[in-house]
Amino acid sequence: MAVIRPFKAVRPEEEVAHLVASVPYDVVNREEAAELAKGNPINFLRVTRSEIEMKEKIDVYSPDVYQKAKENFERLRREAPMIQDSVPHFYLYKLTMGTHSQIGIAATFSVDDYQKDVIKKHEKTRKVKEDDRTNHIITTEAQTGPVFLTYKSVAEVDKIVNDSIKKTDPVYNFRSADGIKHEVWILPEEYSELIMNEIGKVKYLYIADGHHRAASAQRARNVMKDKNPNHTGDEEYNYFLGVLFPAEQLKILSYNRAVHTLNMSKEDFLNKVGGNFSVEETNNPNPPAVKTFCMYIGKKWYMLKPNENVKPGKTVGDKLDVSILQNYLLHPVLGIQDPRTDTNLDFIGGIRGTAELQKMVDSEKAAAAFSLYPVSVDDLINISDAGETMPPKSTWFEPKLRDGLLVHII
Repeated sequence: MAVIRPFKAVRPEEEVAHLVASVPYDVVNREEAAELAKGNPINFLRVTRSEIEMKEKIDVYSPDVYQKAKENFERLRREAPMIQDSVPHFYLYKLTMGTHSQIGIAATFSVDDYQKDVIKKHEKTRKVKEDDRTNHIITTEAQTGPVFLTYKSVAEVDKIVNDSIKKTDPVYNFRSADGIKHEVWILPEEYSELIMNEIGKVKYLYIADGHHRAASAQRARNVMKDKNPNHTGDEEYNYFLGVLFPAEQLKILSYNRAVHTLNMSKEDFLNKVGGNFSVEETNNPNPPAVKTFCMYIGKKWYMLKPNENVKPGKTVGDKLDVSILQNYLLHPVLGIQDPRTDTNLDFIGGIRGTAELQKMVDSEKAAAAFSLYPVSVDDLINISDAGETMPPKSTWFEPKLRDGLLVHII
């Protein structure tokens, strides 16, 4: 059963929270991070992407970068300032994007649960990215951004959450530059035991986003455990920072695809696509349902529907739209064998919309683009329960949590 526990967050003073909060470290490259932090000395990207303050040619994985992150974190704690709560709390984090809202419990979660698959995964992690965040955690002695977790909701927990946000004022309430509203409450201590007991009855939790953060927390725990002759298992490094949302509240956007070259004429390409799909012109750039795809090429949108030649395998993952597109179009028609490494394939998060796909093709940055129907949270849970991994770039969660609002010291 799942272990959840409160923690003493290091967090910004209320009046500077909007200045400290930053996008997750892994959704921007170095140049984008530098631009977002420009003119703001307390933006948290100076901790999570500290290389933006160093020479351009520096190895972003060098020890100097992690040392700079530690120095910047200590500076932000003094200058922002950031405070640490004197007693452990659970926190509530509400995200609002347009008419959509979701409320999660910010807490710490057991590394042992992650290791034993009480907290289930659906993605493979890359060693280089694990190395990066492991070194970041160990050097800063902090987990600076949360893992995005989900579970099948519990009525009693939902009631506590809803009652608490009605009865108490948020400690943070601001709108970020992308229009997302961020609200954070400190959950009254009287509910802590009940939250631990109710979540403790839940059989499984699921990582929605943040697999590298969780894997790195496990590796950092192992390093710190080995260095601690008095290890008890109760140290803060045995737990990682996360925000737990009910699955019913989550919003997944599609993760679309674009290919740079066809290596054939448009006519030949359309004919080959027609081997496995019906191809009809459409004015709708968004698939209306699962097992349909929209393709943009030559300033026209086409609706693709699998024909009788498409016979997905037996695994949960084989039946996903992203797998059907890969196995029956991208691979056989365009020769894209490994979507993780093939440079002819590009991935475009659904938040950028289908207009971005048209722009890429019309500007000749891409030869064709494909919009997909979003994967469901049930798909994610079913994949995790089956012990499978999602095909690469299958899910785009929006809205996204901010780094720097709640930091876990280990």
